[in-house]
Amino acid sequence: MTTQPSTEGIRLPRTGTSQIRLLERLSNACAVSGDEGEVRKIVLEELRPHTDEMDIDAMGNVLITRRGQGEPRLRVMLAAHMDEVGFMLVQNEDKEDGIYRFDIVGGISASCLAGQPVWIGRKHIPGVIGLKPVHLTTRDEVKTALSIDSLRIDVGPGNSGKVKVGDRATFATRFDRRGPSLRGKALDDRLGVASLIELVKNAPKHIDLLAAFTVQEEVGLRGAKVAAYAFHPDLAFVLDSTPANDLPAWDKSENARYNTRLGAGPAIYLADSSTLSDPRLVRHLIDTAESAGIPYQFRQPGGGGTDAGAIHKQHAGIPSISVSTPGRYLHTPISIARLSDWKNTFALIYAALTRLTLEILQAER
Repeated sequence: MTTQPSTEGIRLPRTGTSQIRLLERLSNACAVSGDEGEVRKIVLEELRPHTDEMDIDAMGNVLITRRGQGEPRLRVMLAAHMDEVGFMLVQNEDKEDGIYRFDIVGGISASCLAGQPVWIGRKHIPGVIGLKPVHLTTRDEVKTALSIDSLRIDVGPGNSGKVKVGDRATFATRFDRRGPSLRGKALDDRLGVASLIELVKNAPKHIDLLAAFTVQEEVGLRGAKVAAYAFHPDLAFVLDSTPANDLPAWDKSENARYNTRLGAGPAIYLADSSTLSDPRLVRHLIDTAESAGIPYQFRQPGGGGTDAGAIHKQHAGIPSISVSTPGRYLHTPISIARLSDWKNTFALIYAALTRLTLEILQAER
């Protein structure tokens, strides 16, 4: 039986106005999978003065090392993905009017797209996702589920020469804080990216912190696979955002199928479609939360996945776990999260890192 270090004396870094402003910059940035440069630039600007090693690998991951002190030291990987779901222009159908066919990048339902304003490319060229007016549709068309083939991105004649096939597009949604809520696009996973930036700045001294700001998570956990292989850590924590299915049931009865709830704290993963979390890390997070008085919940097993799905299978295996901030309406034009959940997710990860010892991994699974 191992003895967990106490949380007494741990001073949590503050999550205040400057951190919310950082989250706003990250949320408003356009970084659809495969074109994460705008978020990568923010990460590099924030962390250049705070690293012992910094590298951008062939995939575009940002890999940062903060070395600790003393021996032996655990090599602890933290991962958060920079990319977001969005669109790619695939064909210019009308060069004069600026009308483009597009494909979806990542998981987005066509049902939420008609009439949505978008930003295209690194210059944020404005456009709109157009659909045939309902006045001109037949009864059969009205009954038919909306498909991507029936939609186009319209940038207008004035912008037709400013975008090109291959450009990425994303929802033109600006970040906003309203009372206890954070609203914006791409909170999956800019919440995690903002937290990881602060964790690098405030890295505990007794571990080697290996921060991976990953690419292409939304299209198959691709960047994380490469990052974990390069870092070869002893264990890994993944910081993400998970859908909160906490709306009332359709018949107004109690929702008995929620997976996470807003306002209930960080969601600790037990299992998802790609990972069974390491039980030693599950216990460590629970012990930390209860010792420090940090609220938490379990992300109910089911579909979906995080970068942990790729990380835990590298080399001879890497003990891994995910901790997510719940968010409603992820992968739509606007998501909602609670400020308290985001703060408590950061607090839980920081406290867990501070309490990490070699004994945790030497314990029986």
